[in-house]
Amino acid sequence: MYQYDAIIIGAGPAGLTAGIYLGRSKVKTLLLSDGMAGGQMNLTHEIANYPGIEKISGYQLASVMKKQAQNFGCEIKTNIKIEALELSSDSKKITLNDGTVFSSKAVILAPGGRSRTLGIPGENAFKGRGVSYCATCDGDFFTGKEIVVVGGGNSALEESISLTKYVSKLTIVHQFDYFQAFPHIVEEAKQNPKINFVLNSTLSEIYGNEQLEGVKIKNLISNEEQAFSTNGVFIFVGYEPNTDFLKGHVQLNERNEILVNNDMQTNIKGVYAAGDCIEKRYRQITTAVGEATVAAMAVSEFIHQKK
Repeated sequence: MYQYDAIIIGAGPAGLTAGIYLGRSKVKTLLLSDGMAGGQMNLTHEIANYPGIEKISGYQLASVMKKQAQNFGCEIKTNIKIEALELSSDSKKITLNDGTVFSSKAVILAPGGRSRTLGIPGENAFKGRGVSYCATCDGDFFTGKEIVVVGGGNSALEESISLTKYVSKLTIVHQFDYFQAFPHIVEEAKQNPKINFVLNSTLSEIYGNEQLEGVKIKNLISNEEQAFSTNGVFIFVGYEPNTDFLKGHVQLNERNEILVNNDMQTNIKGVYAAGDCIEKRYRQITTAVGEATVAAMAVSEFIHQKK
C-alpha cells in the first residue's frame, strides 16, 4: 500500500490546480486520472478568456498546469482505472484495476464531466473546429457568422441569446414543437431578430472539408433531410458529470452532481470535490480553478490539523 497525505482524482483544470496548491503547501499528494492531464480542456482549440493569458490552446494550458503541479512535488499518474473506493473511514483507500492500493487522509474528487453529444457523423471530426458546447468559450470566434444551435432547454435558449452578441444569424434546431425553457426565456428568444427556429427536427450530419460547411437537418415528422449551410454548430442537449463511480460513496443530486459546502467538502469528512462534477450553474476553466483552490486550501488545513 502506498501512503499519501492527499489524493486527487481527476486531472482537468480543477485537479491540476489542487495539485499545484497542495504541492506548494508541502502536502504529499498523488493525482490520479483515467486519461491524459487536462481533461476536457484539451478539446478546446483556443482559450481567450483565461485571465492573464491573451490566447492559448487548451492542450498548452494543461501542459503548463501539469508541469507546475509536478514542480511543486505533486505526483501524477495518468491512464489508470479505479477498481474500488473506500472513502468513509479516516484512512481513505483507492484500489486500481491492477491491484495497486493507495491510501490518504484526504481526497479531492475532480473527475469533471462531459457535454452530451448528438452522436452523429461529423460531430467528433469538427469538435473544436466549428462544433462547440460552450458559448462563453467560443462565441467570439463566430463574430459576424451564421451558426446553428441544437437544443430547447434553458441552457440552449440562454446561450443562444448570448451568442447573438456575436453572430449575424442563429438558427435553433429543436426536436419538439415546444421548449423546455422558462417562458420568459422562450419569449426573449422569439423576440430576438437574429434568432430563427426549426422545430420538430434534429441534425443528422455535420459536414465540411477543412472547415465546417454545413449540417443536414432531419424533420422528425416527415423524415425529410435538407442541407443547411452554416459556419458553426453549438450543441446544448445536456451535461453529464463523470460521477458514476461515486454512487453510494458521496451524496449526489438528481443530476448526479456532487453536493459540497462552501469549503468544497462533501458529506464525508476529509472528502472534497471541485470542478464540473459538483452542483453549480456555471462551468468554466476559471470556476473550476477557483473551486479547486478552495478545496486544496481546506484540505491543507485539514491535513495539518491531523498532524
